[in-house]
Amino acid sequence: MYGSSTPITLGRDVAAAVIPVGTEVTLLKGEQAFITQSLGGSYTVVVNGNMFRIHGKDADALGLEPTQNAGSNLGRPKSQEELEKEIWNQLRTCYDPEIPVNIVDLGLIYDCHLTPLGDNNYKVEIKMTLTAPGCGMGPVLKQDAENKILCLEQVTDVAVEVVWEPQWNQGMMSEAARLQLGLM
Repeated sequence: MYGSSTPITLGRDVAAAVIPVGTEVTLLKGEQAFITQSLGGSYTVVVNGNMFRIHGKDADALGLEPTQNAGSNLGRPKSQEELEKEIWNQLRTCYDPEIPVNIVDLGLIYDCHLTPLGDNNYKVEIKMTLTAPGCGMGPVLKQDAENKILCLEQVTDVAVEVVWEPQWNQGMMSEAARLQLGLM
């Protein structure tokens, strides 16, 4: 569902993050919401002219089926290379709440490093950036990435570091992302 012009009445109070500042608020039962984006297991909604992000686990407040973490049933990869591929797949399920493109295709992920911890478990270190230094959604995107990576069975620790060098620019986006956003 993307760009719905039909209002949805919130069925219960629900936690949400204000876009773009990331402040946590509670949207109240009975308020009218318009879903503008439903990607990566979360929803971007407009309520009273303001934009908010609602976690997929709280989709019932929107009258929808709650979503579970996408990686919780992925099984155990057989090699470090397969695990790294699964990590990148998980990162592709993280979406900027204002832009309908995942953080990998936006070019926000600069590095992914796995460190073996023994017993076929790994620590994952990610370096990512944001489209703008003042983006308040940075902590929300960082936490989303950490949560989805931690769902992978062999990952016992994850650290996502937000970095500013090199500075992000539109040239870092994949060709598909630029095409999707009409930049080509």
